[in-house]
Amino acid sequence: MVENFDLIVIGTGSAGSAAASKCSKTGWKVAIIDSRPFGGTCSLRGCDPKKVLVGAAELIDGIHRMKGNGVTAGSDLDWSELMAFKRIFTEPVPDSREKNFQKAGIQAFHGRASFLSEDQIQVGDDILTGKHILIANGAKPAPLAIEGTEHLTYSDEFLELDELPAKLVFIGGGYISFEFAHIAARAGSEVHIIHRGKRPLEHFESELVDLLMEKSEEVGIHLHLETEVKSIEKNGAFYTVTGVNDGQQVHFEGGLVLHGAGRMPDLEDMQLEKGNVEREKRGVAVNEFLQSRSNPRVYAAGDAAATEGLPLTPIASMESHVVASNLLKKNHRSPNYKVMPTVVFTLPKLASVGLSEEQAREKGHQIKVNKMETSDWYTYKRTNEKYAMVKVIIDEESDKILGAHLISHEADELINHFATAIQFNLTTKDLKQMIYAYPTAASDLGYMV
Repeated sequence: MVENFDLIVIGTGSAGSAAASKCSKTGWKVAIIDSRPFGGTCSLRGCDPKKVLVGAAELIDGIHRMKGNGVTAGSDLDWSELMAFKRIFTEPVPDSREKNFQKAGIQAFHGRASFLSEDQIQVGDDILTGKHILIANGAKPAPLAIEGTEHLTYSDEFLELDELPAKLVFIGGGYISFEFAHIAARAGSEVHIIHRGKRPLEHFESELVDLLMEKSEEVGIHLHLETEVKSIEKNGAFYTVTGVNDGQQVHFEGGLVLHGAGRMPDLEDMQLEKGNVEREKRGVAVNEFLQSRSNPRVYAAGDAAATEGLPLTPIASMESHVVASNLLKKNHRSPNYKVMPTVVFTLPKLASVGLSEEQAREKGHQIKVNKMETSDWYTYKRTNEKYAMVKVIIDEESDKILGAHLISHEADELINHFATAIQFNLTTKDLKQMIYAYPTAASDLGYMV
């Protein structure tokens, strides 16, 4: 069957849904395609289910921190119960999302999309012709050049485990490995993270990462840096990971070996060349309007697009709105990457927004760096947090905040205040004049700047 559409959207996550809905509301005939259950990575196999698990792990961590200070230890994570609770949030999503598309008049297709020509997409036996096409089908784990990758478990599979092995090995020292490692450690597993670089989480400030590594080791997470994985073998019920550290062969054993070594745009089998869609390593090559540089019918958003944007759900959503605006009103709007707050949901959390100290100096700013350990501040001392720090980068000439970096259990909420300050060009004087509810973590902001 061949059918014509004003817009074909490939992907039902944050990067695709907003554009599909906005264009459909104006009367456009819209199709949306996904090869996986409708809803996208964040709501089904990423941010949202992960945060459910983090919430339970936070409770356990809080009990352990307060042991001997009025709280008696004794609670443990029941993994199977926690998984059942998590599914309350994820299982309704695909049907709900598809029904919402249907109500909006958006025609849904299930299957892998591939280009037949510059304006045609094939999904199974269906051929869709589109005046415009939006590629928004996200990312997938990057392939690893090691033997035995068929034995790897991936993040979406981790989030569906009915039982958690007693011993886990993570390959890669990025946010996925650290977040899941901190959850698993609170659930009682022995956890190993193998990272080939000198330090993990390299896009975050080193002083804060050092504190996170201290806390990670304190809760039983074993970090193996400058170790390159060579192979994975299955031995009965266990897997053996072989690597090299300082020229010496090392071995690690676990009930699961998890991929935490980065992601890449999910574009490999889409036949982009048939659609005259050029791509780069980071995704579809786009102009300032998120339009394909080689095929003007095509746009891209989210992790599938090669932009300055970080691979974050709010960025994907923002880009989807930008695409919709450009489709409906012709190219006039560019994405704004001025503020991209990001959080690693470990315990404690690691958060960042704006420029690092190094980036600020490279850009020629005359800066003041407010770096302080805050574990002895009331906010953190009252819950016995030993690992808390803030680092704020301030432009001396304008008194405006260029960047903020935090580690603490409150970092995920505090970083949004700094993001607001950067977005609206607030000075440190503005923040100090603000009256905050007390006692709250936000009431410390004036002392941080």
